[in-house]
Parts: sequence; C-alpha cells; structure tokens
Amino acid sequence: MNAIELLKHDHETLKQVFERLGKTTERGVKTRGELMRHLHEELTIHTRLEEEIFYPAFKAASGKEGDILFHEATEEHRAVEALILPDLEKTEPSSVEFAGRAKVLKDMVEHHIEEEEQEMLPKAGELLGEERLEELGAQMETRRKELRRQLSGERAA
Repeated sequence: MNAIELLKHDHETLKQVFERLGKTTERGVKTRGELMRHLHEELTIHTRLEEEIFYPAFKAASGKEGDILFHEATEEHRAVEALILPDLEKTEPSSVEFAGRAKVLKDMVEHHIEEEEQEMLPKAGELLGEERLEELGAQMETRRKELRRQLSGERAA
C-alpha cells in the first residue's frame, strides 16, 4: 500500500470510530471507554506516521506552499494531542460534557482529514511519484507495527 492509500485508510478508520462514539449515550460508559482507547491508539499511530515519515518527505519535496501545509498540519496535531484529546480523556464518560467534547474532537480531526485529502495528498502524489510513495508506505507499515507493539506493551504494564 502506498503512503497516500495508507493515510486515507487510516482516515476512514478514524471516521468510523468517531461515528461509533457519536452514537453512544451517557449510559454507555464501558463502550465509550473502549472506543476512547481505540481512538487514542489510532490517532497516536497515525500522527506519528505522518510526523516521522510522511510529512518530512512531503516537506523535502515541496516548496514554500508545502512548507505552509506542513506547519499547519503539525499545529493541528499539536492542538489535538495537547489540548482537545487530554481534556476529553479526563471527562467522565457518563457526563453530558463528554458528548460535546467528543464532537469537538471529531470536528477538528475531520477538518484536518479534509484538508489533507484535498490539498496535501494530491500535491504529495504529484511531487513524490509512485515509487517514492510505495517506499514511504512500506516504511509506514513497518513503523505502524512497532508502534502497535509499543502501545500494547504500555497498556499491559
């Protein structure tokens, strides 16, 4: 799977988790907890793949316009990781606030996905070419497996 296909697949996975989370109610504490763990893992892995592998390759291949897209995307990651997700994770899943905070996170991530898929990914396809995208996809798959093992180990500890 090339890097763009891999990222789009991740985007679909995230949208599905958000959809399931959005259908929960205050009584679904256990389900909300499980979905939040899944969401946290998927967001963490996806963000790391982008920031460690894909974004640097994109930035190296692009000019000033690509530089702007790179910094905007990393700033959106920072806002989710440092502000929105931690706040949601501290919110009691049985509370009314939980649904509102989950919706804000969903909206932020979906906005990020839309921008990537409409701007960054098409430009990356042009700039990087099929062979480089395949190489990046292979690197990202290997890194994904490492991150899953690492996160599984942290959960078990």
